[in-house]
Amino acid sequence: MYDIKNKSNNSNNLNVNKPVPFIGKGFQPKTRSWMGYFVFFIIIFVLELGTSTGVISSLTLPKPSDVLETIIQLFQSGLLFKHLVPSILRLVIGALIGISLGISIGTLIGLFSYFRSGLVPVIAAIFPIPKIALLPLFVIWFGIGEGSKYALIALGSFTPTVVATYGAVDNVDRTLIRMGQSFGLSWISIVYKIVLPGAMPGILSGLRISLAISIILLVAAEMLGAEYGIGAYILEAGSLYDLERLFAGVTILSLLGITVSVFVTKLEQKILKWR
Repeated sequence: MYDIKNKSNNSNNLNVNKPVPFIGKGFQPKTRSWMGYFVFFIIIFVLELGTSTGVISSLTLPKPSDVLETIIQLFQSGLLFKHLVPSILRLVIGALIGISLGISIGTLIGLFSYFRSGLVPVIAAIFPIPKIALLPLFVIWFGIGEGSKYALIALGSFTPTVVATYGAVDNVDRTLIRMGQSFGLSWISIVYKIVLPGAMPGILSGLRISLAISIILLVAAEMLGAEYGIGAYILEAGSLYDLERLFAGVTILSLLGITVSVFVTKLEQKILKWR
C-alpha cells in the first residue's frame, strides 16, 4: 500500500513539474511578405486575361500591360518626375505642418485639463467636416497657389492626429505614472519617460491614418489650379477619357501610398523596438 501511494505521489509530482505546452501561437502574427506580392500578381493576371480576351471591355478598364507601358513612357519622357516631385513636396510640407501641430496640441489636451475643456469641443466640431468642402474657402483665403494646397493637407492631417494623440495620452497606464511619482521623478521626466513612450503606439497609428487622408486631399487640391502634380495629371487624363493615363496616375498614387505605409512601418519598428 505504501509503495502504491509513493508511486502515485511521484507521478503527481512529475505531472506538476511537467511544463505546459504553449498553444497560443495563433496570436503571434508572422511576416509573410510574399503573400502580398502573390495577391497582387493574381489580381493583375486576372485583369490582363479578362481585358485580353474581351470579357472585360476595354472601354471600362485598360490592360495592365498598357498601363505599365504608359508609366514607362512617362518615366522616359521625364513627365513622371515633373508631376511626382511637386506632389511629394506638397504632401511632405502639408503633412508635417498638420502632424506636428496635431501631436503638440493633442499632448496638451491629454496633459492639461484647461486645454482639454477648451479645445475638445472645437476639435469635435471640426473633425466631421469634409475637408474637401473647405477647399474653395482656402482658395479665397490663401489664393489658388501652393498656400491653399498646404492648408488643406495640413488641416486634413491635423484632426486625426490630434484625436489619436490625446486618446493615446489618456490610455497610458496610470499605475506607471504613480510608480514614477513614488520614485520621485519630476513632472517633465514623467512626461518624457513614461507618458510619451506609452502613448507612442497610438500616435503612430494616428500618423498612418493622417498620411492616408493627406494623399486623398493632395489629389483633390491638385485638381484645382495646379499645372503639375499627380492630381492634375489624373484630371487631365479623365477629361480626355484616356484610360491608360488615368490608371497610370492611379497606380502611381497607389505606389505612393504603399511607400508611405512602409515608411510608417519602419518608423514604428525603430521607435517601438522596446515592445
